[in-house]
Amino acid sequence: TRTETISYHPLEPIPLGDLRKNIGYFFFHHLYEKLDITQFFLNRQRNLKIKYKLHEVFHLLVMGRLLFPGSKLKTYRRRGELFERYPFSEDDLYRSLSVFPRYMDDLLLHLHKKVCQHYQRHTELVYYDVTNYYFEIEEETNMKKKGVCKSHSSNPIVQMGLLMDKQGIPITCKLFPCNTNDNQTLLPILDEVRKQFKIGRFIVVADKGLNTSDNVAMAIAKGDGYVFSQSIRKSDKDAKAYCLDPSGYDTFKHLGDTFKIKSRHYPRTLYLEDKDGKKIQHPVDEKQVFFYSEKYALRARAQRQKVLDKAAELIQSPGKYTRQQHYGALKYILGVQVDKKGEIIETKASLQWNEKQILEDEEYDGYYVIVTSEHQLSDQEILSHYRGLWQIEESFRLTKSDLEARPVHVSLEDRICSHFLSCFVALLLLRLLQVETGKSIPAGQLLEAVRNMSGTEISNNLFAFDYYTDIVKKLDEAFDVNSNRRFLNTNEIRALRKQLGCSTTKKIN
Repeated sequence: TRTETISYHPLEPIPLGDLRKNIGYFFFHHLYEKLDITQFFLNRQRNLKIKYKLHEVFHLLVMGRLLFPGSKLKTYRRRGELFERYPFSEDDLYRSLSVFPRYMDDLLLHLHKKVCQHYQRHTELVYYDVTNYYFEIEEETNMKKKGVCKSHSSNPIVQMGLLMDKQGIPITCKLFPCNTNDNQTLLPILDEVRKQFKIGRFIVVADKGLNTSDNVAMAIAKGDGYVFSQSIRKSDKDAKAYCLDPSGYDTFKHLGDTFKIKSRHYPRTLYLEDKDGKKIQHPVDEKQVFFYSEKYALRARAQRQKVLDKAAELIQSPGKYTRQQHYGALKYILGVQVDKKGEIIETKASLQWNEKQILEDEEYDGYYVIVTSEHQLSDQEILSHYRGLWQIEESFRLTKSDLEARPVHVSLEDRICSHFLSCFVALLLLRLLQVETGKSIPAGQLLEAVRNMSGTEISNNLFAFDYYTDIVKKLDEAFDVNSNRRFLNTNEIRALRKQLGCSTTKKIN
């Protein structure tokens, strides 16, 4: 048993500086080293004539994104909260943002190989989706322009496509200018992954926004498969009638929800452009899976009621209309006239409810259809594959909220690439930490636990810690360490890093 004597004066002031330091990031650092990211940049630095070390800057960018996300300046100013020495200047950090993009493709390939090596990644089934991120700066460039933002921001945005494996671990990402339609992003990223990562056949799972003739035709032409959702309300009359026909459905319970499901093989006509720009028809034999969820139906009704409430406000006071506040409400109102900008044109005619549209939308509440090339899969397997999309949707939510990838605080295109590269690696480490803990802990709770694992320096080289929860205990068990100590000195902290397999070549700050 070691004892320490601590003396203090009741009027002693708090000294300037970083008194609190975090040890939770050691778990992320362990995974960072396991993926050989430090060595990756050391190998590339040999050909560069720069004094600062790329791997140190990138380490701070990634750990800062996980622990205290924000601007690059904020990240640099809070570097003292880590037990690391970062001997580069603020200017060096910003200079490095112009260097990282030249290694982006190589790093993504390197990370893929390491994930395959350590986590037995399977890529026969992949999930894909695209979202956009808005900038703090209003100035437009080739990469960032003003467009339809999914967060309803009026600032410039950039599109990012994310490809993920069946385990929910990110594979790669790609940036697109904001004027790129979502459905035009799938083929470029798949072509790059196929060429660079040497991956064979894909079965791509994506939402209805990616379900286009071009994407389906190209998947078939390259021997790939697809599982796409399709709007039942925008389907043809035959599909709608088959969907509403109660015969043929199998009913079962799943997680407290009542499901009905049935399927059929059905020819689909693709409309493609030939080399002269003429539309040609191309038949495809698809499997269509129709299902109904009682829980989805209740959610759809609740969401529509909010829109109907906005429509009621608009009918009462047309002059208060704004596109952002009344998004989606116009289709439930008759007599509305709008100009090319989407603004209401003043009219003396009274506004009325579009009862026909309301009844039609209600009729399909809870019904969904999935189309696929994989005829041999059972209805349940197809539905299970499609349900996996929640992982990519959650990843976008994590990057936007918990990792604060938006608003983007940089404006030059190379710096934009560096920003999203560090965000991608942070997301990858977070997902791998979930895998290491048996996927038993939500990502947000993991981040909260790691961020709270900080101690206060109460005397020279002695830190007092006051945070230990069931989640931290699970982390300790997963990595076979014990961080449940109220007091730790720097030697003991160094030993904890060593237990986690972290590099001990660097001195602890």
